[in-house]
Amino acid sequence: MRTRTIVIGGVLAAAAGGAVFARTALADKGTEVRTEVVAKRDLTSTVTASGTIDPKRKVDISADISGRVIELPVEEGQWVNRGDLLLRIDPTQYQAAVRRAQAAVAQAQARASQARASLIQAQNAARRARQLAGSSEQLISTADVEQAETQAAVAQAEQEAARFGVAQAQAGLSEAQEALRKTTIVAPMSGRITRLNIEEGETAIVGTMNNPGSLLLTIADLSVMEARVKVDETEVPGITVGDSARVRIDAFPDRVFAGTVTRIANSSLQGATAAAASATGQQQSVDFEVVITLAEPPEQLRPDLSATADIVTDTRKGALTVPIIALTVRDAAGKKLGAGDAEEGDGAPASGAAARRLDEEGTEGVFVMHGDTVAFVPVQVGIAGERYFEVRSGLRGGETVVAGTYQAIRELESGAKVRIPEAGKGKAGGGS
Repeated sequence: MRTRTIVIGGVLAAAAGGAVFARTALADKGTEVRTEVVAKRDLTSTVTASGTIDPKRKVDISADISGRVIELPVEEGQWVNRGDLLLRIDPTQYQAAVRRAQAAVAQAQARASQARASLIQAQNAARRARQLAGSSEQLISTADVEQAETQAAVAQAEQEAARFGVAQAQAGLSEAQEALRKTTIVAPMSGRITRLNIEEGETAIVGTMNNPGSLLLTIADLSVMEARVKVDETEVPGITVGDSARVRIDAFPDRVFAGTVTRIANSSLQGATAAAASATGQQQSVDFEVVITLAEPPEQLRPDLSATADIVTDTRKGALTVPIIALTVRDAAGKKLGAGDAEEGDGAPASGAAARRLDEEGTEGVFVMHGDTVAFVPVQVGIAGERYFEVRSGLRGGETVVAGTYQAIRELESGAKVRIPEAGKGKAGGGS
């Protein structure tokens, strides 16, 4: 038994030693990498953003008065024409208000007639008093003349007040009639009822901007549909009105809809998440709404469907390209920068603080194969496609560059030894 244990231990030790030797041998051959040939490709630069589908034109219907709904002849999904009856609110109290206002107008008019008669009477009395005073001072005193003229002036003012009273009563009548008219709500446009939040017998409340419960129904024109997507502030400057887009809708997974950018918001979207982030002291992301009008929306489209849009911001025909993963950051000698800089710069375009560090400390470039070693070559890149960067300067085409793995590119330095497995030999691939 002791002899068997010794033999097994010797076998395991030999196996372990063989594994260590194999790893050492592979390390001596260099870091294992994948390569790709720098070649020309057609590139399409896109901005991807998510949002929802909405009709270009829709109207939210709310009540301007409160009351019980006594008639609701429409249903959700129904098509209505402009002027069609949507609902009617119980008009009883508003009809009574109109009658009270009419009575108030009649009363004010009667008072105005009485005031006019009093004015005529007072004016005649003042005229007779002046005539008597002019013919003989013995017939009427100066005080009586002044009193008659004063009464005429008072009657004039009372007649003017009565006239304003009539105007006030008539305004009250118009207000009551308008409230009565608002008990009947008709369609302001032709379209389909996409939302119905009220039932016959329920009470409609006065609609306000901050009370979603006051929304009764929504009418939308579904013939023109839009995708409203949120685009990050860093990507908005590259988008212009008229850019083409491909829109994918979750409810139609097998279809891609063509569209055109028709509007770019001038101010950012502010929501609950931004308020929450501000309250906690976190830096909030800033998004802008971009509207994409769909070219041929199907009849099955509905508002509020989730959508993702790929907005084409630029294209290049036959551009010299390198894989996105190949781009990294090194110093002037091709050596790694500090750990934080290298991690943020490798395999992706730099932005924000990383971009500032690029200007101050590092250079973007790729590792070009020279036999079994690599050399760091600075490059200037242009637009980014799905998998490749456009190369504006630094390469001529035909070079073999290191295109993986991510960890290998992250650790390489100029002059490092590398090896290429047979399955990873570089080929000039296609695509963008």
